[in-house]
Amino acid sequence: MSLAQTIQDAWNRQAKWLILLRPLSCLYAAAFQLNKQLYLKGIKKRYVAPVPVMVIGNITVGGSGKTPLLIQLVKYLQQQHIRVGVISRGYGGQGPFPKKVTLASIPQQVGDEPCLIVQNTEVPMVVGPNRQASIELLLQDHVLDLIISDDGLQHWALQRQIEWIVLDQNRGLGNQRLLPEGYLREPISRLQQSTVIEHGFEPQSDLHMHLQVAKPYLLNPWDDRSELFDADLDYYAVVGIGYPQRFYNTLESIQIKRFQCHEFPDHYDYELDDLQFEDDMPIITTEKDAVKIWALIKDQADYRRQIWVVPVEACLSEACYTLFNQQLEKLGIHIPSA
Repeated sequence: MSLAQTIQDAWNRQAKWLILLRPLSCLYAAAFQLNKQLYLKGIKKRYVAPVPVMVIGNITVGGSGKTPLLIQLVKYLQQQHIRVGVISRGYGGQGPFPKKVTLASIPQQVGDEPCLIVQNTEVPMVVGPNRQASIELLLQDHVLDLIISDDGLQHWALQRQIEWIVLDQNRGLGNQRLLPEGYLREPISRLQQSTVIEHGFEPQSDLHMHLQVAKPYLLNPWDDRSELFDADLDYYAVVGIGYPQRFYNTLESIQIKRFQCHEFPDHYDYELDDLQFEDDMPIITTEKDAVKIWALIKDQADYRRQIWVVPVEACLSEACYTLFNQQLEKLGIHIPSA
């Protein structure tokens, strides 16, 4: 097990030995606050884009459901004929940056989540660590009403007009400690400064979402019989996301009871050997993992193991859309009345 996986496991278990990392957490907090204040006080320059910017992020390390939320908001805006574009860090991609994301893009170049976003929405999108450069490249080819930044909540060099923080109800805030003692990127007080969208089935807030599971589909079909999904089979659950337990809960929710867990780090760059097992049991995985796995196996004609993908869609409360419309209205972006 790698160091990153060891610490991730300790966070999830809230292991007592994490207190040994508190001095490092204090250093992280001091450096983070200093950098933030330098930007907020104008000592470091912040980029103000020529169109409004919305940031969707979280204050925790690992998955929270922000990508499905972003995809849903993009679809909503497109349905309302609002011209929207997306930028992202492109974590896991090798560039060169900034780089446009298209349906032909591969995860090795632009990252897995950007590929997933564009495959689901065909939204104009650019990735790269320099958000200003990404926005400028995006605006070269597109006239936009709104730009959504996938993550980047802590990227203070980018001015933003709307901030949504996704808070996973199931995972919570762990031991409520900053990195690396805990998995918080920012203090809990940050939740008071932005719009918080609670992710879970038993929300305490009107602003909430949950993930609706759709029927699994076969990533690599080769005959008619293979199109029939069977929840009673044994599966290898191959997953490389920030919070794997969410995927296991999803499998159980669709009555898949027998699966062997094969966890990899978030944004893991799969190799073919990772998908090889001694028997012919099928694999089941997430859409985020599937974009990387497909890029790996699509030219492997002799790879015959079934790989099933479980798609999910963010379902937002009506209060989320009401607030979103109000926030857009304040920016001069008008959503037509129903």
